Amino acid sequence: MSHNNHSRIPWTQVIGFILSVGLTFLAVWWGLYTDLAYGTIVAIVFVLAFLQAAIQLFMFMHVTEGEGKWQVGKMLSASFIAIVIVAGSVWVMSSMH
Repeated sequence: MSHNNHSRIPWTQVIGFILSVGLTFLAVWWGLYTDLAYGTIVAIVFVLAFLQAAIQLFMFMHVTEGEGKWQVGKMLSASFIAIVIVAGSVWVMSSMH
């Protein structure tokens, strides 16, 4: 009779969830309760958002599993599209009145 060594609690997902919620609260706190310059706050929030996206990719979307070169190509194209959307949105919101 073989025994599974798997825990009944999905610890990877629990830790990822806690880190994601913590990063969200940290970004909100930095945006609302610090006296830093606007540009600095935006840069910090972008860094926290990037970290949260990386956590979610590795802990929830199983980025490390896949078909090798195709997986890398898909990740690079998705990253490029995300960067274009975010940078374009920031540009439009800051340029338009």
